[in-house]
Amino acid sequence: MNLTDLQDKLKKAMLSRDEGLVSTLRMLISEIKNWQIDKQKELSEEEFVQLVRQQVKKRKEAFEAFVKAGRKELAEKEEQEAKILASFLPEELGLDKLEGIVKETIDQMKATSADFGKVMGAVMGKVKGQVDGTAVAQMVKKLLK
Repeated sequence: MNLTDLQDKLKKAMLSRDEGLVSTLRMLISEIKNWQIDKQKELSEEEFVQLVRQQVKKRKEAFEAFVKAGRKELAEKEEQEAKILASFLPEELGLDKLEGIVKETIDQMKATSADFGKVMGAVMGKVKGQVDGTAVAQMVKKLLK
């Protein structure tokens, strides 16, 4: 997904008067432009996925905060934005596949519980962009006993 594709989606959303999608796309385009200004380069596909994941995480955190504060309407807005943003991410690996990759990596490295960092690095290299790092860490902890 590139900036031009997002801008085309924004135009279509504006024509269909989908306010939720319009505001989310505007925010995402703004984040991409800010990233490009900061880094002074174009966004790669991998960096795009990372940026979108960060935005989804922010929305989920805001959702939880609004729920705790009793602000249902704001929580729903954040949840909707998170779902829209998640639609731009590649399909995530299932837990079964992740578990298989982690087991395979542990076996290849003959890792012990002291090798958590090494296993994490190897697994993240294999599943980059397909699974959240928190899920990988939980699986590695579970299997490295």
